[in-house]
Amino acid sequence: MENSSKKSLKIALLGYGKMGKEIEQMAINAGHSIALIIDTENDWKQKGKELAKADVAIDFSMPKTAIQNIEKCFAANVPIVVGTTGWYADFETIKRKCQAENQSLFYATNFSLGVNIFDTINKKLAAIMNRFPDYDISISETHHTQKLDAPSGTAISLANGILENTDRKTHWELVQNQEIIPSNILPIKSFRIEQVPGTHEITYNSAVDEIKISHQAKNRKGFAKGALLAAEWINDKKGVYSMIDLLAL
Repeated sequence: MENSSKKSLKIALLGYGKMGKEIEQMAINAGHSIALIIDTENDWKQKGKELAKADVAIDFSMPKTAIQNIEKCFAANVPIVVGTTGWYADFETIKRKCQAENQSLFYATNFSLGVNIFDTINKKLAAIMNRFPDYDISISETHHTQKLDAPSGTAISLANGILENTDRKTHWELVQNQEIIPSNILPIKSFRIEQVPGTHEITYNSAVDEIKISHQAKNRKGFAKGALLAAEWINDKKGVYSMIDLLAL
């Protein structure tokens, strides 16, 4: 990634698993520096005061710690990019807090450019298929076994995109393989398999044929690149943003 015309950022990494390490290497290659790495509560105790020295923070931690990390960044006046999912039950509260305190939050269920293009296609296809009720709709998602939340945040976003454009479905539900699904429910099936970065598939099935669209991540680099682009983009902004704003999709 070329960065010759961009400001060199001091980045705080909140969460230092596989994604954190991928972002670290990509950020350094892009000419940025890592100001702080936080991976445990003890890290916060020992190094937490250094957060204020960062230009921006990138969070790929755990659902149970993401809210705390966001609030700590708000208190330190540091923009934060959040790739952690599973905390969106508190999203509206965090959004109001961000706006009231004039802070900066960039969130995404998935930072992959391809996934966000896929999401746009998904919404357009749902609007088209709304005219054809003979097709039933379902979603499946497959991730690595370390992913704790199910369904994935991306699957939920895709489901919401379908619900916004489809009259015959009222809500989504996480289902098991053999369940009988009422016609008004949009089912999501989740699978956890070793070494799978992320696959999402949407199926429109009728008695005569089937339509499928899917996105398969090959590795974590696409997520890391998107998160780093978000960090560069939000550095000088205030408010709440997502990949829709960055990519103008």
